[in-house]
Amino acid sequence: MPVDAKYKTTATATGGGRDGRTALADGTLEFQLVVPKELGGPGGDGANPEKLFALGYSACFLGAMRVASGQTKIKIPDGTTVTATIGIGPRSEGGFGITAALDVLLPGLPEAEAEKLVEVTHTICPYSNAIKASVDVETTTRAA
Repeated sequence: MPVDAKYKTTATATGGGRDGRTALADGTLEFQLVVPKELGGPGGDGANPEKLFALGYSACFLGAMRVASGQTKIKIPDGTTVTATIGIGPRSEGGFGITAALDVLLPGLPEAEAEKLVEVTHTICPYSNAIKASVDVETTTRAA
Protein backbone atom coordinates (compact mmCIF):
# COMPACT_ATOMS: atom_id res chain seq x y z
CA MET A 1 0.00 0.00 0.00
CA PRO A 2 1.58 3.28 -1.07
CA VAL A 3 1.96 6.07 1.48
CA ASP A 4 2.05 9.75 0.58
CA ALA A 5 4.55 10.78 3.29
CA LYS A 6 3.85 14.36 4.38
CA TYR A 7 6.69 14.34 6.91
CA LYS A 8 9.99 12.47 7.12
CA THR A 9 12.81 12.47 9.64
CA THR A 10 16.25 10.89 9.57
CA ALA A 11 18.33 9.34 12.33
CA THR A 12 21.78 7.77 12.28
CA ALA A 13 23.10 5.13 14.67
CA THR A 14 26.83 4.93 15.37
CA GLY A 15 29.07 2.78 17.54
CA GLY A 16 27.85 -0.72 18.26
CA GLY A 17 24.20 -0.24 17.38
CA ARG A 18 22.44 -1.13 20.62
CA ASP A 19 25.46 0.08 22.60
CA GLY A 20 26.30 3.19 20.63
CA ARG A 21 24.50 6.44 19.95
CA THR A 22 21.61 7.50 17.80
CA ALA A 23 20.86 11.04 16.71
CA LEU A 24 18.44 12.90 14.51
CA ALA A 25 19.95 14.57 11.48
CA ASP A 26 18.39 17.91 12.46
CA GLY A 27 20.21 17.84 15.82
CA THR A 28 17.10 18.02 17.99
CA LEU A 29 17.51 14.64 19.75
CA GLU A 30 20.44 12.39 20.54
CA PHE A 31 20.55 9.30 22.74
CA GLN A 32 23.23 7.16 24.28
CA LEU A 33 22.14 3.55 23.76
CA VAL A 34 22.62 0.86 26.38
CA VAL A 35 21.89 -2.85 26.07
CA PRO A 36 19.55 -3.96 28.91
CA LYS A 37 20.87 -6.50 31.43
CA GLU A 38 18.07 -8.84 30.31
CA LEU A 39 19.72 -8.98 26.87
CA GLY A 40 23.23 -9.51 28.21
CA GLY A 41 24.29 -5.87 28.42
CA PRO A 42 25.38 -3.68 31.28
CA GLY A 43 21.99 -1.96 31.66
CA GLY A 44 21.92 1.43 33.32
CA ASP A 45 21.11 4.87 32.02
CA GLY A 46 20.50 5.19 28.34
CA ALA A 47 17.91 4.41 25.74
CA ASN A 48 17.32 1.37 23.59
CA PRO A 49 15.13 0.77 20.54
CA GLU A 50 12.32 -0.66 22.67
CA LYS A 51 12.21 2.42 24.92
CA LEU A 52 12.12 4.66 21.87
CA PHE A 53 9.37 2.53 20.29
CA ALA A 54 7.27 2.72 23.49
CA LEU A 55 7.62 6.51 23.59
CA GLY A 56 6.60 6.86 19.96
CA TYR A 57 3.76 4.33 20.00
CA SER A 58 2.07 5.78 23.10
CA ALA A 59 2.22 9.32 21.71
CA CYS A 60 1.17 8.32 18.21
CA PHE A 61 -1.79 6.26 19.44
CA LEU A 62 -3.04 9.11 21.62
CA GLY A 63 -2.72 11.50 18.67
CA ALA A 64 -4.54 9.07 16.35
CA MET A 65 -7.28 8.87 18.94
CA ARG A 66 -8.09 12.53 18.20
CA VAL A 67 -8.78 11.61 14.57
CA ALA A 68 -10.82 8.57 15.67
CA SER A 69 -12.78 10.84 18.03
CA GLY A 70 -13.74 13.05 15.11
CA GLN A 71 -14.84 10.05 13.05
CA THR A 72 -16.82 8.35 15.82
CA LYS A 73 -18.10 11.52 17.52
CA ILE A 74 -16.90 10.03 20.84
CA LYS A 75 -15.33 12.78 22.94
CA ILE A 76 -11.93 11.99 24.46
CA PRO A 77 -12.24 12.62 28.20
CA ASP A 78 -9.81 14.84 30.10
CA GLY A 79 -7.13 12.72 31.75
CA THR A 80 -6.94 10.19 28.93
CA THR A 81 -3.61 8.34 28.80
CA VAL A 82 -2.00 5.71 26.62
CA THR A 83 0.77 3.58 28.10
CA ALA A 84 2.77 1.39 25.71
CA THR A 85 4.81 -1.57 26.91
CA ILE A 86 7.23 -2.98 24.35
CA GLY A 87 9.15 -6.21 24.79
CA ILE A 88 11.86 -8.02 22.85
CA GLY A 89 12.94 -11.62 22.86
CA PRO A 90 13.78 -14.68 20.79
CA ARG A 91 11.15 -15.99 18.40
CA SER A 92 10.36 -19.71 18.18
CA GLU A 93 11.07 -19.45 14.42
CA GLY A 94 14.50 -17.96 15.08
CA GLY A 95 15.71 -14.40 15.32
CA PHE A 96 14.07 -11.86 17.58
CA GLY A 97 10.62 -10.35 17.76
CA ILE A 98 8.80 -7.68 19.66
CA THR A 99 5.68 -7.65 21.81
CA ALA A 100 3.40 -4.70 22.28
CA ALA A 101 0.74 -3.87 24.83
CA LEU A 102 -1.32 -0.70 25.11
CA ASP A 103 -3.11 0.35 28.27
CA VAL A 104 -5.66 3.03 27.35
CA LEU A 105 -7.34 4.95 30.15
CA LEU A 106 -10.46 6.88 29.15
CA PRO A 107 -11.80 8.13 32.50
CA GLY A 108 -15.57 8.26 32.80
CA LEU A 109 -16.30 7.14 29.24
CA PRO A 110 -18.90 4.37 28.91
CA GLU A 111 -17.16 1.04 28.30
CA ALA A 112 -18.73 0.39 24.89
CA GLU A 113 -17.70 3.86 23.66
CA ALA A 114 -14.18 3.41 25.03
CA GLU A 115 -13.75 0.08 23.26
CA LYS A 116 -15.14 1.50 20.00
CA LEU A 117 -12.79 4.49 20.17
CA VAL A 118 -9.75 2.25 20.74
CA GLU A 119 -10.81 -0.12 17.96
CA VAL A 120 -11.14 2.72 15.44
CA THR A 121 -7.86 4.26 16.64
CA HIS A 122 -6.05 1.02 15.78
CA THR A 123 -7.16 1.41 12.15
CA ILE A 124 -5.78 4.98 12.02
CA CYS A 125 -2.55 4.86 14.07
CA PRO A 126 0.56 4.56 11.87
CA TYR A 127 2.36 2.44 14.49
CA SER A 128 -0.56 0.02 14.72
CA ASN A 129 -0.72 -0.19 10.94
CA ALA A 130 3.04 -0.72 10.66
CA ILE A 131 3.11 -3.72 12.98
CA LYS A 132 -0.32 -5.31 12.50
CA ALA A 133 0.96 -8.08 10.23
CA SER A 134 3.73 -9.16 12.60
CA VAL A 135 2.85 -8.20 16.19
CA ASP A 136 -0.25 -9.01 18.20
CA VAL A 137 -0.97 -5.86 20.16
CA GLU A 138 -2.55 -6.63 23.52
CA THR A 139 -4.90 -3.81 24.40
CA THR A 140 -6.42 -3.01 27.77
CA THR A 141 -9.14 -0.38 27.67
CA ARG A 142 -10.12 1.14 31.00
CA ALA A 143 -13.00 3.53 31.31
CA ALA A 144 -12.94 3.82 35.09
